[in-house]
Amino acid sequence: MQAHGASGPASGDAEHGYDAPDLRVFVLALFFIFGGITSLNDVIIPKLKELFTLNYAQALLVQSSFFGAYAIMSIPAAAIVRRVGYMRTAAIGLVAMMAGCLLFVPASASAKFSLFLFALFVLASGITIVQVVANPLISLLGPPKSAHSRLTFAQAFNSLGTTIFPYVGSIVILGSLARLDVTTLTGAALNTYRAQETHIVVVTYLCLAAVLALVASVVWSRRNRLKEEQVHGNIFQAFHLLSRPRFGIGCLCIFLYVGAEVAIGSLIVSYLMQPDVLGLSDQAAGKHVPFYWGGALIGRFIGAYALTRLSPGKVLAAVAAGAILLIAVSANTSGMVSGWALLTIGLMNAIMFPTIFSLASEGLGKRAADGSGVIATAIVGGAVIPPLTGHLADISGSLHFALLLPALCYAAILAYGIYARHPAPELEAA
Repeated sequence: MQAHGASGPASGDAEHGYDAPDLRVFVLALFFIFGGITSLNDVIIPKLKELFTLNYAQALLVQSSFFGAYAIMSIPAAAIVRRVGYMRTAAIGLVAMMAGCLLFVPASASAKFSLFLFALFVLASGITIVQVVANPLISLLGPPKSAHSRLTFAQAFNSLGTTIFPYVGSIVILGSLARLDVTTLTGAALNTYRAQETHIVVVTYLCLAAVLALVASVVWSRRNRLKEEQVHGNIFQAFHLLSRPRFGIGCLCIFLYVGAEVAIGSLIVSYLMQPDVLGLSDQAAGKHVPFYWGGALIGRFIGAYALTRLSPGKVLAAVAAGAILLIAVSANTSGMVSGWALLTIGLMNAIMFPTIFSLASEGLGKRAADGSGVIATAIVGGAVIPPLTGHLADISGSLHFALLLPALCYAAILAYGIYARHPAPELEAA
């Protein structure tokens, strides 16, 4: 597939990298947007938990619905990239995200939890498409030797979104939480109250839909900036890449990492509200969520530099060990130490996703988009690990004990960092 734009195609190729600084700006913007929207789930969960009187396992179905889209849409997204190219696929994903945001309108009108889950699924489907594009594209937009650092730097903009959005969301969405005891309402009165209380959520996502429409139009206008070679063959052959140990284990670690990160992020508000931790109100606890994601923001800027100097595998093993240590401290202490140890895990998370992604993708060459589709499928860990963590909290009666599951996820990532500390051979050579 050859595509030439009015301003000329980006120079370079998939093996040596495209020289397109303007496209890097667009891709960084995509990371910011889908990171911020994803982190809003951490604010919506306590809102819906209160309105629909859910337990932890039920409330965390928000993450199951959201991240379940990665299992279903990642391979189709990679197929779309094959057919129409990176930029057109990004525009399609943004339009799907906009549609998901608009579905919050009928969900609020119906006052049904299931429709909110469906709206989140559609929104996440669009994010999946955008992410399948963004991760390999940022790796291609520059020299291969600096791909680890470049992807980590791009993920810093993802973290910038995850830092800003929850803070604003906690003020806007959680500001009116628990003004009335929902358990005292029934029937029509309960449905009316739910519709009223979810109206602010609708307004928030309508504003996001407007922004997404604008960004989609800009990305579409740049759709011919890259020269791309069309890849032929059955898209499901991408799963054959799993027979490559470094790639297959890397996909498993993406599953575990996303699951652990999302599980902790989803429980922060409830965790900090506990009397033996910080005993905060819901809104005050919500304002602490950005510290978790902000740690990842700071860590990714630091990591982008560190990964140009140190072995990516060794750095990954070190931060995974740090996350395990912080979980142990948080679970076995109380007060400020417990609360802030949990929040500091965000700093350890900083380089995990981009480093696991780039370590797993090393040597894939022209099959980078296929590999990205398979890796994105593994993000479904965010749909599996959080409700399991919530179930562990329900049956044990302790959020502290439930942190054991994320700790086990980080242990596996530590082992992968040690395993992948050496460069991978090229796919053709292997």
